[in-house]
Amino acid sequence: MDFKPSINEKFLELFYQEIECEIPDTHSKLNLHILKIENNQFCYPELVNNLRNHFISFSLSRKEICDFEKDKRYGELYAKAASKFRDYSQNDGEAGELLLFCFLESHLKAPKILTKLEIKLSSNDYAKGSDGIHLLELAPKNYQLIFGESKLEQNLTTSISHAFKSIHDFLTRKKNNLQDEIGLINSQLCKEAFDEDLYQFLKSVIMPKANDTDPVIKNNAFAIFAGFEIDPTDEVKRLNNQEFLALLRSQIKAEVEGKMKHIKKKIEEYELYSYTFYVYVFPFMKLDETRKEIIKKITRAEE
Repeated sequence: MDFKPSINEKFLELFYQEIECEIPDTHSKLNLHILKIENNQFCYPELVNNLRNHFISFSLSRKEICDFEKDKRYGELYAKAASKFRDYSQNDGEAGELLLFCFLESHLKAPKILTKLEIKLSSNDYAKGSDGIHLLELAPKNYQLIFGESKLEQNLTTSISHAFKSIHDFLTRKKNNLQDEIGLINSQLCKEAFDEDLYQFLKSVIMPKANDTDPVIKNNAFAIFAGFEIDPTDEVKRLNNQEFLALLRSQIKAEVEGKMKHIKKKIEEYELYSYTFYVYVFPFMKLDETRKEIIKKITRAEE
């Protein structure tokens, strides 16, 4: 039975992995990936080329992709995937959702079950709930269902705070909450499972039976993509390439390490001790412009 991530570790070659550590006194992990830098700029064109290779798996179900590929309708496949995204000029969040999907698949090795994008009826739909749901195997018969939450803000503290508030709301509100989302996954499984074995496997993990002789253990967890802006001074921009790279990497690393206490504080504030959080932090230069440009280029809105 084939239920593996659609993105391999090669995607991670684009990034300096500065931090991969446990957050003290929590069940959570902090990851900092910094996009490759050349000539004192992030390599956004390379990132866009990579995202073009992966955005179809993000925005369409496995079954849908199989149907297009079976008939070799590759042009239609690309167009259908691109049509799911909101117009880039009003698109502030989907670049973060796509990047979170890529990190969960390539770094955490947790294949996607469902994304918010693939169940949208039109590009203008605003679905509540998580941005995507992935499955992580911790050990045989032991799984985490991971709900994704992406926030892109100018300030990293704000990004983290807003993500935790969204997760708290998701767990406590009366509608469009965690249980509703699990029900939604269950109803959508036939789209993700292209064969009966996969369907039965996913069903057994998402809705495990406590009275099985060898029961599946399933717990819920969260992945956060916290995008934020860095704005090097003119003085820093004038440094030679080697000095710029070393300074920027160390400054970003120090800022992100300084947020561990804030993450722990949010877990305590919302009493989320029983959940695992996988926090992926990602710095942008010119955040507002870049997140729109990424969507514009991968969906080929304009060449």
